[in-house]
This record gives sequence, C-alpha cells and structure tokens, in this order.
Amino acid sequence: MRRLSRAAAGLAAAVALSLAAGGCVTVHGERAVVPAVTKDEAAQALQAFTKAYNAADKAYDPALDAHVVTGSLGAINQAGLASRQVNYPEGNPTHRPLELADTRFVIPKKAGWPRWFIADTDSNRDEDGGDGDTRWLLAFIRTGPDQTWRAAYLSVLAPDEIPAFTTDEEGYAEPVAADSSALAVAPGELSEQYAGYLQSGKPARFKDGPYTSAWRAERRKSANLPGISTQYRDRAANEGDFAPLGLATEDGGAFVLFSMRSFERQTAAKGVRLKVHPDVQALLSGEVTSTLTKERVSSQAVTVPAAGAGGGAVEVLGRLAGLTSAKGS
Repeated sequence: MRRLSRAAAGLAAAVALSLAAGGCVTVHGERAVVPAVTKDEAAQALQAFTKAYNAADKAYDPALDAHVVTGSLGAINQAGLASRQVNYPEGNPTHRPLELADTRFVIPKKAGWPRWFIADTDSNRDEDGGDGDTRWLLAFIRTGPDQTWRAAYLSVLAPDEIPAFTTDEEGYAEPVAADSSALAVAPGELSEQYAGYLQSGKPARFKDGPYTSAWRAERRKSANLPGISTQYRDRAANEGDFAPLGLATEDGGAFVLFSMRSFERQTAAKGVRLKVHPDVQALLSGEVTSTLTKERVSSQAVTVPAAGAGGGAVEVLGRLAGLTSAKGS
C-alpha cells in the first residue's frame, strides 16, 4: 500500500491512454483505477502547450513545440511549420498569439499507462467572424511517468456539438475501450471503417454530412479533370499515439477521436503540367514530371451510438487535416 500511495502521488500528472488496451492495466505491480490527472496539472499542461505553440507559430520553427505535440496533431503541426519555415524564413508575418480561456477539463479514471484527458476551451481564433462561436477540444496524452504531456488531438466544434459525457459522483469521465462491444462501432475499428467508407461508400455506418457523403461527392467531381486524373487512397492509423480516444456519453454512446492517413495522387496527361503550391513544394521530394502524390494526416471527432440504437450511424462532427509529405515522379 505504501508503494501504491507513492505511485498515486508521484504519477498523478499522467495524462494518456491507448485504447488498444481496455480494462485494468498493471501499474508497478498494482491495479488501481485513478483519475488521469489533477485539474491543476491539466492546467499546467495546457499552459505549456499554449506557450510552446505560440513560440513555434511566431518563428515558424517546428522545434519549438515538438515537445508538446504528438499523434495526428503533432504530424499536422510539425509538417505545417516546416513548410512555412521554408516559405517564410523570417518567421510568421501575421502572428497573433493563441489565447485559451473558459477551460473545462474532462478527466477520465483508468488504471495504468498511458492516460489522457481533454481540455474543452474557448480560443480567440473565432473572434474575426466565421461560423460563430467554437470550442477547442485538445486531447493530451502521456505514455509513462518519465514522459511529458503532449497534445495528440485537436477538434474545433460548436458548443452544441459537444455531447454530455458520463461522469461519476466525483465528476470524472468514463473511458471507452477500443474493443468495446457496447457501441455500434468499436473505437478501434473506426479508422479502418472510415477509410473503407471513403473508398467505396461501405460500410454505410456514417451519417451523411460534410465529412462523409459530401466529401465523397467532391472527390468524384475532381477525380477526372481536363488533362489531370486524381486517385484517392485512405488508410487506418491506429498505432501508438495515433490510437483512438473515447469517452462514454450520457445517451449510452461515446465520443471518439481517431486518426487516418489519406493519399492523393494526381497524374497529368502528356503535355499537361501539374501546378505545385508553395506549401506543397516545401515538403516535396523528387521531381514532378507527370505525377504528384500528397499525403495527409487527419483526426476525426465522432459520436458513436450504442449498439443497436437507431441503426448505429456514426456522426462525424469535425475533421482536422494537414499535408505531411509530397512526392513527385
């Protein structure tokens, strides 16, 4: 018990979860379900992220926030900064510091490593108009007592899109295992099923919307343009810090964040030249003669109904994607 007390006190800052491992996980020989983090420690992690994010954005230097990002958000952030660093070597000419306020922390209880939590916060990024008020949902993970907090997922949602999470009497959220049979689609299967849906429209477990049916329609429109054909391929991303994170919701379903990789291959007909955007050029390997392949990483925020509930349709609430590499041939 003395060892367990020391572990609980010394490791309370742990904030990460790989849903590939459901149920109890052994921690230093003990099996204890504890809060992933204290609110003070979660606030410190968010503050460290914001400080590093602003420094990196101002200088367009990925090294300045590499220690606070990982997973799909890290891949998008690091590649985006690397691209802009090439095109703006003097730094960001339009830098405006990110400010986060009115933060609520959604903290699950679980045993073992890794652990995680979500910071539900208001940003100053929607002050210039746009589609109205939004909230930033930043998911932080920590893979062990010797690791630091890193933001792995970011979703930007309207306040009314954020579901009500199931909480216990102390206010702690309930994580959902990757292989949960209580849901229409297990969190660990979402990436593969979403990739399959985008390719063929099957399995038809996703509600129509901008990130599902409308996106498939847009791809079909751009697949064959005069002189240029485009092929799309999507692949699951489930491993390590790209693993899905899920929380039980009051309606019996779950809110899940998951990742995916997408490839877009453009092929030009003879005599047609492919145009390469400067942001793509900065990440390009090889020479573009007749083909250009772009790789993107994306994160999706979805709600998944309980098994057998209303047909079991998954709703994609938001999607954040970014170019991570490009190859010419």
